[in-house]
Amino acid sequence: MKLSHNICLNTDSYKCSMFLQYPAGTTGVYSYIESRGGRYDRTVFFGLQAFIKEYLLKPITQADIDIADEILTAHGEPFNRAGWQYILDKHAGYLPVVIRAVPEGTVVPVKNVLATIENTDPNCFWLTTYLETALLRAIWYPTTVATQSWHIKQVIKDFLEKTGDPTLIDFKLHDFGARGVSSLESAGIGGAAHLVNFMGTDTISGILYAREYYNASIAGFSIPAAEHSTITSWGRDNEVKAYENMVRQFGKPGSILAVVSDSYDIFNAVRNLWGSELRQMVIDSGATVVIRPDSGDPVVVNRQLVEILGENFGYTVNSKGFKVLNNVRLIQGDGVNELTIRSILGAFMALGWSADNIAFGMGGALLQQIDRDTQKFAMKCSSVGILNDDSGTAARPGDGIPYVEWHDVQKAPITDPGKKSKAGRVELWESGGEYQSAVNRPVEWTDRGFTWSSVLEEVFCDGKLVKEYTFDQVRENANK
Repeated sequence: MKLSHNICLNTDSYKCSMFLQYPAGTTGVYSYIESRGGRYDRTVFFGLQAFIKEYLLKPITQADIDIADEILTAHGEPFNRAGWQYILDKHAGYLPVVIRAVPEGTVVPVKNVLATIENTDPNCFWLTTYLETALLRAIWYPTTVATQSWHIKQVIKDFLEKTGDPTLIDFKLHDFGARGVSSLESAGIGGAAHLVNFMGTDTISGILYAREYYNASIAGFSIPAAEHSTITSWGRDNEVKAYENMVRQFGKPGSILAVVSDSYDIFNAVRNLWGSELRQMVIDSGATVVIRPDSGDPVVVNRQLVEILGENFGYTVNSKGFKVLNNVRLIQGDGVNELTIRSILGAFMALGWSADNIAFGMGGALLQQIDRDTQKFAMKCSSVGILNDDSGTAARPGDGIPYVEWHDVQKAPITDPGKKSKAGRVELWESGGEYQSAVNRPVEWTDRGFTWSSVLEEVFCDGKLVKEYTFDQVRENANK
């Protein structure tokens, strides 16, 4: 097994000494993961299943333990060799923990429990927080990508509902982020997270991850598109021939093709080349040609381009009173973020143009320009089970039999109230679309006809994937 897949090493250095830091008699550690707030008021939970399938379903081996011991000892950390050996000998190398989580794709208000983890073997109490680094990372990144993508979807959908056709929403935000992330794995995880909300992508890794970990056949789609090298290789004097070749190669009835057109002068290309020399060829092809500007102020440039295209190709007026271009569309793929999208669509609406006329390609801002603090993700211990030997005042009187007593654990720094953590064996409860994180079932809203039910589902236990979601189910949850 690769060292990167050795769960004994998939942690932070300081975690290695934590098995010696808990109170004597500790038998259980219960922790939860939440978004404590951040840029958005709701999160779209996604990505845990991929992590479980990739890293938790294979048992650790003697070789894993031996190499971890060698590396961490040399690294300067105490290695819990006895603890890992116990897992290998007692549990055949499978991790004795249970993970519960909200169904993937669920949209949950921030400051609520999204997942919990605790050990199932009292001798492995230390394992819960040992896994924090890997588990939190496995959740915060894809959940944050899915969350941002979901919120942008609401923005675009709102403009479509006001000015155009809402059924076009699935292909209005295209993933251009594969080259802008830090690794192939990030492209796959983040790309799949975006596909929870949209169906347009150029990040093939995202399609593969959705297929491998969520049983999706093909979760995303793309179209033939030009890049600057395939246009500029024709030379400036032959710019129109480069565009003509694109239409000849890919312009079939009902097809869509995208052509970057700002290699030299975007306004000349749109007015005189696309709008004059190639106009009839585009119309006769039966295809929709998507013009892509790739430089300049996105709002200013697209506002001018839609007017030029309208003059050259004409337009229809839809039932909502907004103009829709004939034969051509626009896609903005440079400098795209939520603010850019809002600004462009707002400008279009003010000029009487439908949101149908433009799509967006989002790269680094979609998959890379986020971090754990975007949604303020944290994993915190909220309860510990300690063996009571009947010698303390809290002991059960009379029988003298040792038992486990659970104690609330809570962080409450006076310098930052926003980092105050939850206490107890917290659950997530739902009633009528309302969510509440609490240890016990909240008071039922009988006057409203609602009763509270637990949202968390057991997804992993003792080395087995207990609950599996298909990508269709994840999408369905996100669209509720």
